[in-house]
Amino acid sequence: MSFQPPRKCILSSEQLNAFQSSQTYDQIVSFIDSLNEAVTAVKLNDPTSVQGPAESDAQFNARSEEESERIGSILKVLDRVEAIANETPPVENSSSRFGNTAFRTFYKKVSEEAPALHEALFKQTIHGVPPGSIEEISVYFIESWGNQSRIDYGSGMELNFLCWLICLERIGVVNKAHHRALVLKVFWKYLQIMRLLQSTYWLEPAGSHGVWGLDDYHFLPFLWGAAQLRGKAIRDDSLVEELYQDYLFFSCIRFINSIKTASLQWHSPMLNDISAVKTWDKVNTGMQKMYLAEVLGKLPVMQHFLFGSILPYDGPAPPADTMSENDPHWGHAHAHGSANDLGGAGKATGFADCCGIPIPSPFGAAQAERRLAGARPVPFD
Repeated sequence: MSFQPPRKCILSSEQLNAFQSSQTYDQIVSFIDSLNEAVTAVKLNDPTSVQGPAESDAQFNARSEEESERIGSILKVLDRVEAIANETPPVENSSSRFGNTAFRTFYKKVSEEAPALHEALFKQTIHGVPPGSIEEISVYFIESWGNQSRIDYGSGMELNFLCWLICLERIGVVNKAHHRALVLKVFWKYLQIMRLLQSTYWLEPAGSHGVWGLDDYHFLPFLWGAAQLRGKAIRDDSLVEELYQDYLFFSCIRFINSIKTASLQWHSPMLNDISAVKTWDKVNTGMQKMYLAEVLGKLPVMQHFLFGSILPYDGPAPPADTMSENDPHWGHAHAHGSANDLGGAGKATGFADCCGIPIPSPFGAAQAERRLAGARPVPFD
């Protein structure tokens, strides 16, 4: 395979439609569905390797050891990202409700170390480095942690992490037998690191505040979290504290409740309304359909999707004057497509301006509320 640096290719509705009919789209959807199936009715701490009916003890032990080594190598990469975050404290930013500029230092460090991290990973797992692969695969990895210019994060960045996992599978680091571990260990670790980054650097929600009534930042933990709960009856919120260590879905609700002061009904109405659905099977199916429509099917998100040789684009070519990676709107899941695509007047000149209105970090907003709560009232006699 001839590797190439990923680039943006989707600018118009025509290109988005072509993508949705492509092999790359089918590959992404199939990967999401396979991981969804792998964790159906499985708790976070359940074994990730299960012995098959025709598998001997020796075969199972060998497979489990091989999985442990490969997944462990990936987790070492994520451990290093976590260590970089812990080595890069936030700058004094208490008077602001927006992103902390120390995130840019963290991002630069991750970018600088990404090639070496991937080289070590490939040597440990596939015992070699495919020529040109590191440059391509590292882009998805680096973009997984947020946007360095705007200091924000959203479902588009989360999608980059998913693409990173697809790339690792395509070059042989992991395979379908590792899918349960990819969710319960690798993605779970990624989610924990993202919570650290969000709370440390006050990352702003990228574009869509509240992510369609689910969460400020994430989508996939709710999709796969609902799969874990399939076959169970809908539980009420009183059991969140009891179940959050076993299920992604309740872990996310607990985390949201820890930083939000209003009720779940106010800041995450869809999560609140899920209690009215009869089964988790329906919730999981609904989440799958919603992801296709609201992430993979939305131009404001997919106009920042990156295509390379592993995830190629084969639709109509984009205009030559699309924005570069250095543009501050790069990777921003907000509607700033061409004037024609957004219903605006005038000539379409590629990516139009974003609204330019930053969305406060929920952590910054919570800090501001705490400051106000502790303020002394001004006396009026």
